[in-house]
Amino acid sequence: MGLLKIAKMGHPVLFQRAEPVADPGALEIRRLVADMIETMEDAPGVGLAAPQVHVSLRLFVFRVPPARAAGGEVIPPTVLINPEVEPIGDEVMLCTEGCLSIPGMRGVVPRAARIRYRGVDCDGREIQTEATGFHANVIQHEYDHLNGVLYPMRLVDFTSFGYVEEFAKLAG
Repeated sequence: MGLLKIAKMGHPVLFQRAEPVADPGALEIRRLVADMIETMEDAPGVGLAAPQVHVSLRLFVFRVPPARAAGGEVIPPTVLINPEVEPIGDEVMLCTEGCLSIPGMRGVVPRAARIRYRGVDCDGREIQTEATGFHANVIQHEYDHLNGVLYPMRLVDFTSFGYVEEFAKLAG
């Protein structure tokens, strides 16, 4: 396994709708998933979508580390292939987001506070669950990548978009 190259803002693959994965158990998909998890953890990140590594397929990997679980459950590195995501209710939360494809930047994005998602893993097992908080945030962020949407496209207040260092100064 090796680390994958992350597509940066402006790369065309980031703005395209990704194609469904025909065979989630295929060896090349398993290799891709393993390499994506290694790349995500090395970055370090909490999610990585296939288009971010120059592969236009509908899959992403994610995790919820202990520091981000905030009373919720810790989720180890997980893959979601051919996902579907839907909001539950109308409640919205504001999420400070960054992205491995837009390094050094952060922005505040409105997201559904509660979602339901489903998909499969590399063994074809169905994954179906509901999520709130950070878990819901990371799922929606990665799902957007599969539809050619980057988080700055969801900003409603550009005064909440800037460099990581500036956000740190405001928080401290």
